[in-house]
Amino acid sequence: MSAPDDALEPLRPRFARWAAALHRTGWDSFALTLLDAGEPLAPLGAQALYFLTPALMIIAPRDAVQEIAQVLEAPGGIEWLRQVLGSSS
Repeated sequence: MSAPDDALEPLRPRFARWAAALHRTGWDSFALTLLDAGEPLAPLGAQALYFLTPALMIIAPRDAVQEIAQVLEAPGGIEWLRQVLGSSS
């Protein structure tokens, strides 16, 4: 079985762009704090995103919403996301 990082690695370019934007605007620390606080609820958040995808398509493309959900539900996904956010600094 492949490591979570292997499964999420194709998503790195999009998340790296978002991380760079968060860093430029100074919101990267806030995003990392939200990840820390919300980590126990990540699988529930992923399911909510899947359910709400049709409504969220008004503000974001379907694939972007589903990629976020994929990261949230992946074992080690939050840690991977922390790594991506931390590497944009």
